[in-house]
Amino acid sequence: MNVTIHPEAEQDLHEAAEFYEQKGSSLVAGRFIGEFKRLVSLLREYPQIGSPRSGGRRGLSMKVFPYTVIYRATAQEIIVLVVKHDRRRPGYGSQRK
Repeated sequence: MNVTIHPEAEQDLHEAAEFYEQKGSSLVAGRFIGEFKRLVSLLREYPQIGSPRSGGRRGLSMKVFPYTVIYRATAQEIIVLVVKHDRRRPGYGSQRK
């Protein structure tokens, strides 16, 4: 199954990794990116694994980092819409389609 990452979700991912690199280390930033890739692999295999959200979207939380990947699954692809911090900006990215 194809996975598409919304341009703004790519920006979310980049900003979070940059934060972890600045406040922690490149190792921590690499672990964050690795966790994101692990979730994408899970989504490819089990597209309905995430918790249902409004508007036909689903959310899957990272294990180690306080982030949730918000996505939409269709028969042909998974579209990652938002990579959001769980404790900041409630409703962030809710308008992305």
